[in-house]
Amino acid sequence: MIIKDLSVLLEEKASGIVCLCKICWLTEEKCTYQITGETTFMNTITFEELEQLDLSQITVVDVRKKEDFVRGSFPGAVNIPVEEAREDLSLIPDDKPVYIMCHTGERSSELVEDLAEAGREATNIEGGYRAYLRRSLSRFVAAEDEKEKKTKEIEKSIIKKFRKTIWCRFTKAIRTYDLIQENDKIAVCISGGKDSMLMAKLFQELKRHGQIPFEVVFLVMNPGYNEDNWKIIQDNANLLGIPLTVFESEIFDIVADIDKNPCYLCARMRRGYLYSHAKELGCNKIALGHHFDDVIETTLMGMFYSGKFETMMPKLHSKNFEGMELIRPMYMIKEADIKAWRDYNELHFIQCACRFTENCATCGGGRGSKRDEMKELVAHFRKESDIIEANIFRSVHNVNLNTIIGYHKGDMKYNFLDDYDEKK
Repeated sequence: MIIKDLSVLLEEKASGIVCLCKICWLTEEKCTYQITGETTFMNTITFEELEQLDLSQITVVDVRKKEDFVRGSFPGAVNIPVEEAREDLSLIPDDKPVYIMCHTGERSSELVEDLAEAGREATNIEGGYRAYLRRSLSRFVAAEDEKEKKTKEIEKSIIKKFRKTIWCRFTKAIRTYDLIQENDKIAVCISGGKDSMLMAKLFQELKRHGQIPFEVVFLVMNPGYNEDNWKIIQDNANLLGIPLTVFESEIFDIVADIDKNPCYLCARMRRGYLYSHAKELGCNKIALGHHFDDVIETTLMGMFYSGKFETMMPKLHSKNFEGMELIRPMYMIKEADIKAWRDYNELHFIQCACRFTENCATCGGGRGSKRDEMKELVAHFRKESDIIEANIFRSVHNVNLNTIIGYHKGDMKYNFLDDYDEKK
């Protein structure tokens, strides 16, 4: 008998073998297998064991999607998406011992099985990238003195090394778009990713060194994160010195059985819960971590898929919560600079906290979303010219209404023919 799942844990019993397989985890029941022939176990290794090896003598293959890989991976790993690898096993190098990782250890185990059936040896990395994140964080969180030192280094990097690319663009956006006024109470909404975590640190520094008096609450909603993601969020907040205000919701349970646009519904519901809880806390503003790249991607998506010239606004009045305002203080900060800050400080954040799928396109965990397409298009522009991105951003600040066929503002609609003859 072949045990196909790396996670199968076996212990001998008189009547057979009791396992805790994936099905058993879900049902919280045990099933019993009788051994009827040769038993084969998959080669597995933990990250603790992996780091003891001579990494120059092995090949670590990360089989996650390309966009996930570039956000962070095990040092020295090569990226071969699992779909491509399973279609053509020859893509997997064979000059060194091969170790395979995915997000959780499940999809990589399938590839290891395929390789074994083809007569090739490979080892599955237990827990996948998620386990690596936990291990990386634990190194800093374990020792309090080391954690405090690391926190200060992270804070210093914002003001010193990344002053021009992050700090100054953050404060410029606040000034340019008049995002903060005296005595504001701002709910800084933290999802657990790199953008919102950096935003929280920026607000901390602004409160310490800024001249405008305001209050800030670092608001985190737990909509039903799995245990691993929730721990990573909390550990990162501890490492960064961010005091979290947490509230629970059941959004993931609510959207679990929805087939059509569950991600869209989830996002809308999360936004509503955040507004509501922020208002209960006495906040008049919520801050979201959308950045420069989000702005130009949204602009292109409107043109390509909605037939509209519109963009993501730096601030908005809430239509459903009177007196509440949404602000985007990272509006001028480029994603590449956020990644540079993350990597410089050796930080590891969750990518998509959706508990249903690690390939959630709306959350950025998989290919095929319209935003992913825009990211690829902008990346192409970036290779051709270093000013195209900036020009797209400037275009929404520099609209010439005399050269627009039509526009609308509220209920008012305008067509250039309305006063064409008057402009002779």
